[in-house]
Amino acid sequence: MSTTELRRAGILARVAAGTLKVGSAALLMEVSYRQAKRVYRRYRAEGAKGLKHRSAGRASNRATDARTQRRVLALIREKYGGGVDERFGPTLAAEHLASEDGITVDHETLRRWMLAAGLWSRARKRSPHRRRRARMAHFGELVQLDGSFHPWFEDRGPHSCLLTLVDDATGRSLGRFGAQETIWAAVEIVRAWIGQYGIPRALYTDWKNVYVRRPNQEERETGAAPLTQFGRMCAALGIKIIPASSPQAKGRIERNHGTQQDRLVKKLRRKRIAEVDAANAFLAAEYWADHNARFAQAPASGEDFHVAVPRRVSLDQVFRLEQKRTVSNDWVVRYDNRLLQLERQSGRPPARSTVLVYETSDGQVEIRYRDRVMRWTELPALPPSEPVPPAAAPGRPDRPRVIRLKPKRVCDDHPWRRSVEQFRIDQQLAADRKAYDAVNP
Repeated sequence: MSTTELRRAGILARVAAGTLKVGSAALLMEVSYRQAKRVYRRYRAEGAKGLKHRSAGRASNRATDARTQRRVLALIREKYGGGVDERFGPTLAAEHLASEDGITVDHETLRRWMLAAGLWSRARKRSPHRRRRARMAHFGELVQLDGSFHPWFEDRGPHSCLLTLVDDATGRSLGRFGAQETIWAAVEIVRAWIGQYGIPRALYTDWKNVYVRRPNQEERETGAAPLTQFGRMCAALGIKIIPASSPQAKGRIERNHGTQQDRLVKKLRRKRIAEVDAANAFLAAEYWADHNARFAQAPASGEDFHVAVPRRVSLDQVFRLEQKRTVSNDWVVRYDNRLLQLERQSGRPPARSTVLVYETSDGQVEIRYRDRVMRWTELPALPPSEPVPPAAAPGRPDRPRVIRLKPKRVCDDHPWRRSVEQFRIDQQLAADRKAYDAVNP
C-alpha cells in the first residue's frame, strides 16, 4: 500500500471507532463527501485491504508482450552486448533496434529490461583514483605560494589580490594584499616569511611567468636552467621552486583561499577596512596570529627545516632585479628607456663591454662592472623628433611630394657582415701574405 492509502486507513479507523465524522474525514483525506462515503463503505466491507488500488500488482495494458521482450534481449546479447567499453547503451541500442531490426522500443523501457537482465549497469567511467598527498613532515620543508583575486573589500574598496604562503606540514599561513600578483608582491611576502620563520627549503607555485618559465632555444641547447628574476632571487638563497601542473596539486593553498574568502571578507567588513594598507596592517597585527592559533597543527617531525639568513648575505642585494647591458662607445648604458652616463673613474669598463644593472623595489638603480660599483648620472631623454613635412610639388599644392630613400646595400665582403674575430684573422692573414711576398718575390 502507498503512503496515501495507509493514511486513509488510519483516518477511517477513527470514523469506525466513532471519534471522527465522515465529513471531517473527507476534509482530512482531501476528497469529496460522496467519495469519502464510498471509501468508508469499502473499508467497512474489506478492511484496510479494500483501500488498495485495484491496479496494483497488475501488468500495464500498454506493456510489451513477453515474447517481444525476450527477442529484444536476445538481439542485445548477440549484436549490441560485450564488455564495459564495447556494449551499447540503452539509447544507442534502441536506435539500432529501430533502424536495423525494425523493433521500436522506448529507450527508458529498454533501460529497465537491460538492468533487470544484467546487460547494463549504472556504473560510469570515472577518472583514475588519486590518493591525497600526505603532508610534509617538517616545518619549512615545502611552502605553497599562490595569489587569489577576489572582491575582498566588497563594494567598499578596490578589487585586490591576496598573495598567501601556506606551510605544507603545519598549515601555518601568511599573506599580504596587493593590486596584482607581481614579482614585487611575491618578494614582499617571501621576505616577510623569511623575517618571521627563516629561509624555507622549497616553494610550490603555479606556472606563472613571475615564478617559472619555459627554456628558450639557447637554454635547451646548453642545458642552462631557465630562471626568472624571482627564480634567480630564490636560487641565491637556496630556495627551490617547484611548479604545480594543476590546481588540485596545490589543493592545500586552494582550500586556504576558500577559507579566507569567507572569514577574512567578513572580518574586514566588521573592521570597516576598505584600503590595502589598512588591511595589510590588520593582517600583520591580528589576523594571521589568530588564524594560525586556530588552524595550524603540529608537524609530524619536530625538526625545523628553515635556515637562518647567512651573515654575509644582504636581503636588499638579493631581492632586486638584475639585467645585463652593453656599454656604448660614449660610455652610456641604456636601461628601461633611460640613458645612464658612466662617470670617468678608475677601472671604468671599456666600450662595448657588459655591465650588470640592478634595480630595487623602490626604483634605486646600481651599475656594477666586475663586481665594482660604477658612478653614473642620468642624461635627459631626447625629445621625439617630429617629421618635417616635405615641400609640395609646384602646381600640385594639395599633394605633398613623397621622397622614398633607397637603403644603401652593403657589399658582401664588408666587415659589418663578418664577426670582429674573423675580420682580425683576415687582417693578420693579409699582413702575413704581404711579408711572405716581400721575402719571396
